[in-house]
Amino acid sequence: MKEIFEKQKNINVIDLGIIDYEEALDIQERLLQLRKENRIADTLLILEHEPVITIGKRGNQSNILVPREFLKGKGVKICSIGRGGDVTYHGPGQIIGYPIMRFKDHVAGVRELVHSLEEIFVQLLEDHYQIKAGRDSEHPGVWIGNDKITAIGLLIRSGVTMHGFAFNVNTDLTPFQWILSCGIMDKGITSIQKITGKEQNISIAKEQVVHYFGQIFNLQPSWKDREELKEILGESS
Repeated sequence: MKEIFEKQKNINVIDLGIIDYEEALDIQERLLQLRKENRIADTLLILEHEPVITIGKRGNQSNILVPREFLKGKGVKICSIGRGGDVTYHGPGQIIGYPIMRFKDHVAGVRELVHSLEEIFVQLLEDHYQIKAGRDSEHPGVWIGNDKITAIGLLIRSGVTMHGFAFNVNTDLTPFQWILSCGIMDKGITSIQKITGKEQNISIAKEQVVHYFGQIFNLQPSWKDREELKEILGESS
């Protein structure tokens, strides 16, 4: 039988460091428009967010369990956004990945896309941390028993994805007590730090995530810096 070997395509990878949620959302939306117009290659934003609670399209305000004044005092923003899913928290120590990609170039459909994103963390956790992770048939994401370690929420416009995944590495889990995460009542949240009892090197974990992303989607990561991002966005002088 004739074997066909598909040549790897590149994906731009941009590490935005710790960034305000709304600033990152603006970058996503601008990259999405450029990708829809085929003016840029597939792009993966890797970052951490300043503390924020986001509410997805199907989100219920009542799933925020504490007063807004309390959250403001803790320095936590609230943002309503267009991704799927309900309420979740993002903060430092959590690796966020926003793939801006024409997903049907890589997988057959949305179900396969979500499965592939989950597989990144199933493989990564077992290979590097000896943590056995799996899926839940009713809820997207990656789970350690009844505790979620990676959340997944996507928005697709004209075949191009935005939003993506949130992987708890050194995440402070206290803020998850202030919400009904993803609207799910009988499950918890965990992190690598909680499971291992040790703070992890976030830079190494980011590199691991990007490596497995490339492996699962058969893409070659091409790292870009913030100055190169300006060029991609047409901001260079």
